[in-house]
Amino acid sequence: MEDTIGIDISKDKLDAFWLSKEEHKQFRNDKTGVRSLVAWANDAGVARVVFESTGIYHRCVETGLADHNISFARVNPRQARRFCEGAGQLAKTDRVDATMLAKMGSLLNLKADTP
Repeated sequence: MEDTIGIDISKDKLDAFWLSKEEHKQFRNDKTGVRSLVAWANDAGVARVVFESTGIYHRCVETGLADHNISFARVNPRQARRFCEGAGQLAKTDRVDATMLAKMGSLLNLKADTP
């Protein structure tokens, strides 16, 4: 299993969960917030960052990660939801989603995307 960070992306904020440390952080979904997220992800040295494809809201995150050569995987929101249901996680909060995305990335060894 690989260590991952899962990110639940919304219009205004990013909820991130670092799997091995079981650490949750929240960032703004703007250039300043993404810079902080990238610094945190670099310090974590994780194998991959996993997030759902959210239309325009994930683009700043994707660009920030790519610019710093941090491996990431975009997942289909339906696939992520099915993973949660299969794991018995029916609650749906931003923090829970970030945690489940990190677990999904670790267990399924998701292939890295190219921006």
